[in-house]
Amino acid sequence: EAEEDCHSDLVRTDDNERSGEANLQAELQMFRAQWMFELAPGMSSSGLEPLPCRASSRGPGGKSVDARGKQEIAKEEKAKELFLKAVEEERNGALYEAIKFYRLAMQLVPDIEFKITYTRSPDGDGVGKRCVEDNKEDDKMADLLSDFQQQLTLQESSIKLCQPEVDVSQTHISVLPMEVLMYIFRWVVSSDLDLRSLEQLSLVCRGFYICARDPEIWHQVCLKIWGRSCNKLVPYASWREMFLERPRVRFDGVYISKTKYIRQGEQSLDGFYRAWHQVEYYRYLRFFPDGQVMMLTTPEDPPSIVPRLRTKNTRTDAILLGHYRLSQETDNQTKVFAVIMKKKEEKPIDYHKYRYFRRVPAQETDHSFHVGLQLCSSGRQRFNKLVWIHHSCHITYKSTGETAITTFDIDKMYTPLFFARVKSFTAFSEKPL
Repeated sequence: EAEEDCHSDLVRTDDNERSGEANLQAELQMFRAQWMFELAPGMSSSGLEPLPCRASSRGPGGKSVDARGKQEIAKEEKAKELFLKAVEEERNGALYEAIKFYRLAMQLVPDIEFKITYTRSPDGDGVGKRCVEDNKEDDKMADLLSDFQQQLTLQESSIKLCQPEVDVSQTHISVLPMEVLMYIFRWVVSSDLDLRSLEQLSLVCRGFYICARDPEIWHQVCLKIWGRSCNKLVPYASWREMFLERPRVRFDGVYISKTKYIRQGEQSLDGFYRAWHQVEYYRYLRFFPDGQVMMLTTPEDPPSIVPRLRTKNTRTDAILLGHYRLSQETDNQTKVFAVIMKKKEEKPIDYHKYRYFRRVPAQETDHSFHVGLQLCSSGRQRFNKLVWIHHSCHITYKSTGETAITTFDIDKMYTPLFFARVKSFTAFSEKPL
């Protein structure tokens, strides 16, 4: 009996262990099934309530698709981790380590850089959090400049325009004095008045935004454009607003017009037909902040001509050089008046050609062209259109001092000039503002 009781106890123990293992296997199978079901595309974002689709309809093909999806997700997560680690190494100055992690990440997912949402490190000095808050409150903020100045004042006792986000071994730009920083900003604006680059520089941080809104810079810009006529700020609130709102010609590109017309050709020898020719040519106008202007009329297209107009010391013989001025009329229209003439070339006198007979010298003359244009805006751009209102040729005889004036009729041959921005015109700075 004792042996039978012992045997029965062993049988019960084995049965209990088997039932426990069976329960564990059943629970594991249920967990796997539930996990695979939650990873299916038909699940909602919460993972609790499935969308109206049947899991039983997925066959073996669906399981292979899920397995591939899981592999792709895991690969992408690993690539993101490697890429962010590479970014961190690059910020710390370890470029070789960063390149190694960049390469590993792109081997997994080639376009991983476009699948990452960049955020600032949470262990910073709170600048990133304030930037997020500022972005949410941009629409509610009335005066961004004063708000930035107040934040920098409250940040610490000694005002610094910017601070490094992470510790770096190199010297940071924030250690430079304010005078040196403002001198750098004047080089950015340059003598070509590249205010577009100044606005892009103001997007770097709060401190650069404050420097880019310095009233002295914008005042000097307005003085270079309008001269003595901008001594009074009224009716504008700031010098920057005057630059943006007051009509002006633009310097970071060229005004171009294209003209077409049909010209009758010669009659054929048999008199059976007569040829007609379509003629196309361009007019180019380039303005400079110092009051000079260049004008060129040529059949060559813009890609071949625009690079030659970057500086006033061009070697193109057909270019006319002169000066212009802006005029604000009583009818609230801004007009541009220019006087241009061909570049003077000194030709050597050939004495041997007319050595044996007396030559009647030709009468010397000076040719100048007077141009009048109305400044307009079209489309989304401002001050990008010039309409012809006057064009005349003045011939002055040096011997008598008399001037003959020929006025041209403004017809359809004088098409409006439209502005085209040229990046290469502001790529270099010759001297500061």
